[in-house]
Amino acid sequence: MKDLSNPFWIKLKGILFLVIGIVCVVLLLLDDPKWSKGALLAMAIWSFCRFYYFAFYVIEKYVDPNYKFSGLISFARYLFQRRK
Repeated sequence: MKDLSNPFWIKLKGILFLVIGIVCVVLLLLDDPKWSKGALLAMAIWSFCRFYYFAFYVIEKYVDPNYKFSGLISFARYLFQRRK
C-alpha cells in the first residue's frame, strides 16, 4: 500500500479520528451518564494521548534522535531491543 501523502486526505483522516472519538465518548456517556465515568474517560484519553506523544516525539527528540518509529509496535520493539 502506498503512503498517504495528499494533504487533503491526511486532514480528512485526522478529522475522522476526531469524529470517531467524539461519537464513542457520547455513546458511552449516554449509556451510563455519571460524572465519575466522564472524568475517568477524560483522564484515560488524556493519558493515552500523552503516552503517544512520549512514544514518538519525546523519544525521537530527546532520547534517540537517530531512531524513527513507524508505529506503536515499532516503539515496543525499540524498548525491548534496548533492554537486551
